[in-house]
Amino acid sequence: MTTDAQLTRLGLFDARVPRYTSYPTAPHFGSSVDAALFTSWIEAIPEGSEISLYMHVPFCRRLCWFCACRTQGTLSDDPVVAYARTLQTEIALLARHLPRGVTLSRLHWGGGTPTMLPPDEMRTLAAAIFAVAPMARNGEFSVEIDPNEIDDARLDALAEAGMNRASIGVQDFDPEIQKVIGREQSFELTRDVAEAIRARGVRSLNADILYGLPHQTPTRIADSVQKLLTLGPDRVALYGYAHVPWMSRRQQMIPSDAMPTPEERLKLFETARELFVWDGYAEVGIDHFARPTDGLAVAQKAGRLRRNFQGYTDDTAPVLIGLGASSISRFPQGYAQNASATAVHTKAIRDGRFSISKGHVFAGEDLLRARIIEALMCDFRADRAEMVHRFGVAPARIDQLFAEAADQFGDMLHLTNGVLSIPDRARPLTRMVARAFDAYDQTKAQHSAAI
Repeated sequence: MTTDAQLTRLGLFDARVPRYTSYPTAPHFGSSVDAALFTSWIEAIPEGSEISLYMHVPFCRRLCWFCACRTQGTLSDDPVVAYARTLQTEIALLARHLPRGVTLSRLHWGGGTPTMLPPDEMRTLAAAIFAVAPMARNGEFSVEIDPNEIDDARLDALAEAGMNRASIGVQDFDPEIQKVIGREQSFELTRDVAEAIRARGVRSLNADILYGLPHQTPTRIADSVQKLLTLGPDRVALYGYAHVPWMSRRQQMIPSDAMPTPEERLKLFETARELFVWDGYAEVGIDHFARPTDGLAVAQKAGRLRRNFQGYTDDTAPVLIGLGASSISRFPQGYAQNASATAVHTKAIRDGRFSISKGHVFAGEDLLRARIIEALMCDFRADRAEMVHRFGVAPARIDQLFAEAADQFGDMLHLTNGVLSIPDRARPLTRMVARAFDAYDQTKAQHSAAI
């Protein structure tokens, strides 16, 4: 049986599964976590620890139709500035509970469009954050940059604040596809912004590109990838476009009948993948590519690759604190999510309390299953010895879990001497293999396509 036939038989082209940027996934968060518990988790961070911080800016000048993120459009800077003031108050609230000596291994500004912030607000927010928790040695400060919403003044402010990694959203360079997805952004503009970022001494540049977009063909995606490669990004995320118009109303603007089939999506991914590999990029996890000297490639080679809400990361900090509406925090004890509605979040912060609306306290086999899923997503293998050592679980329990997964996928999974591994030809199945270790009810949420 051919590989494509096996992938079909196992349901790859019909399946909808989580992306597993967390376990359990966000649809399973509930009311077990509130502001008081969240505060106690912050206070329990050991003094002198390194943590990560994520700051969410939910505003966009215009709403791209393909995007399913929690964002809101505004033509005025007024709500953005008001929101920045709320972030300053939230940072001050965090400072009252954060133990002494905490530093930042990673600081990431995402959105939305964080580059909508005026230059002075960027400087003020960065200064407020670093007053509470300065960057650790070799720390990384990254910002998501929309080439349509950036200028010299804002780039100068970010560079002065210490930004040393920038991430540019590309999606696709084909003008017809850009028009259909509501994101018009020329190659020339993107190139100029990339050059401006480099000119300010920013050492690392990331780029996001999508496959599975309407009207996309292997020829078109190859052209976009080749143009992207001329910009020399250090790291690329090749995400599959998730067409979920029942969840994101703006996606109803995109013609569903122009979408590629699941089989065509796989061909699009493979076309882009081959081009990145031919250009010397290392494959990282299921959908990232990095120069061999980039932190992701180094982490993968060393077995230190991890997965979080931004995708793959080389950050090993045990705590990630989210600032802003809808942000999710991760602690050794569980997850906590801020209120999604900007108004609700703002009111809570102005009332002097965190806006935690839901979360999850780890229990039972959560941490064990989370690590197995992460290992498969990062390294395409999970080792019984690691799980026994880390979690004190009986070897027979790991053997049982591995055997149950192996039975589902036959020779598309290898189980040898207590190591469960996904061979190269079966890597498109990785998220489905991860799902085999998910103990939560999968009917609770409608996830994106498995490929």
